[in-house]
Amino acid sequence: MTNITIGWIALPFFLGFVIYLFPKLDKFLALFGAFVSLGYGLKVFAENSPLKLQLLDHFGVILVVDQLTGYFILTNALVTVAVILYCWQSDKTTFFYAQAIILHGSVNAAFACSDLISLYVALEVSGIAAFLLIAYPRTDRSIWVGLSYLFVGNTAMLFYLVGAVLVYKANHSFDFAGLGGAPPEALALIFLGLLVKGGIFVSGLWLPLTHSESETPVSALLSGVVVKAGVLPLVRCALAVDEIDPIVRMFGVGTALLGVSYAVFEKDTKRMLAFHTVSQLGFILAAPSVGGFYALTHGLVKSALFLIAGALPSRNFKELQHQPVNTAIWVALVMASFSISGFPLLSGFGAKVLTTKNLLPWQTIAMNVAALGTAISFAKFIFLPRGGQAKVTQGFWAAVILLIGGLFLANIVYYEAYTVANIIKPLATIALGWLAYFLIFRRTVLKLPRLFEQFEHLIGGMSLILILLFWMRFAV
Repeated sequence: MTNITIGWIALPFFLGFVIYLFPKLDKFLALFGAFVSLGYGLKVFAENSPLKLQLLDHFGVILVVDQLTGYFILTNALVTVAVILYCWQSDKTTFFYAQAIILHGSVNAAFACSDLISLYVALEVSGIAAFLLIAYPRTDRSIWVGLSYLFVGNTAMLFYLVGAVLVYKANHSFDFAGLGGAPPEALALIFLGLLVKGGIFVSGLWLPLTHSESETPVSALLSGVVVKAGVLPLVRCALAVDEIDPIVRMFGVGTALLGVSYAVFEKDTKRMLAFHTVSQLGFILAAPSVGGFYALTHGLVKSALFLIAGALPSRNFKELQHQPVNTAIWVALVMASFSISGFPLLSGFGAKVLTTKNLLPWQTIAMNVAALGTAISFAKFIFLPRGGQAKVTQGFWAAVILLIGGLFLANIVYYEAYTVANIIKPLATIALGWLAYFLIFRRTVLKLPRLFEQFEHLIGGMSLILILLFWMRFAV
């Protein structure tokens, strides 16, 4: 298993190089790399035997592959396969597929890394690959959005690197477990970097612009898997160090409420989905012990929603209310919206039930409010008129069927959720959300300010979050 793991991490980078040597095979090589990850993820679940590799003594590299990692690996594999299928009949160049598989590999590496320096390298590589995909159209707008994403991420990772050095100074190791005995400033600096890369709380307000303005397949990759490269380390830290768990949970609650507060008022489809990415990441952090299953469910459904949103006749909800959506596309949109709202028969239901059962008492009310906000937000999609015309490729349907099919199959992970009591609550929440949508939010014209999404305010916000992290670490 050790050699297989090392080969699995190295393969996407090798394929990214080989694609340039054999450009006519670019799609096939990229798809092959994603399928290898899918097979490896399934193998992790089948064997259910955690693997920890320490390759360079106490200097790192430390790799951990367990069931938690497996959920994230499967998410990355399925979303990457779907995006490649979506782009199959497009005019995407060899460069696009090479960067997509390199991004896939670097995110896999970030999922497996359990030491601070290896994680730093993996996150930086994924950031560069993501920037190149964001800027792929080479328009002025895409290049600015990409550069903004790159600068914000790199600034945050400088703080992270300083924190990693302080952890090593205190423990002579870069292992995540060393955070428990590290000085408060080390934890604050490292968490700042991870919060920004993961799109968490105020530090994640770069996310709506980046994800909404990127091309449709890139938005699916970013929201489906890339941000989770910063989230999984936070989950691991919470599970490894008891003192960190309440901090991660507090950021989870704050993130869930912040994202959904913007989403319920948003009039742009892609921005609404982007804000909901922020909110759903909060659900992963709110219950770290079961965050893997929620990450898998969210990755599949959010990627499907971004791909479907790209096939709608408009991005504006008001315009969509007067432009009927193709019936087949509407059905796919409704199924994905049901899943993220927690409707039974789709894995979003089991993920929400499992998360709810692992919340602490002080989290319950806030997370229920976030769940209600989710139902309100996705009522905008569910009640769109249908019957219009649309022309989409076979690749689109292959990708959407794969992702939505995954939502049905993932139900087996937590089939115990299907009890009468568990079913009644989400159905009541969804019904209440739809009622609130029709009575209040459908006619609301409130537009929340975008001031805090501007580049200079994003950088300034890092300082405020750093102060908050210092205070929280001392308080704990």
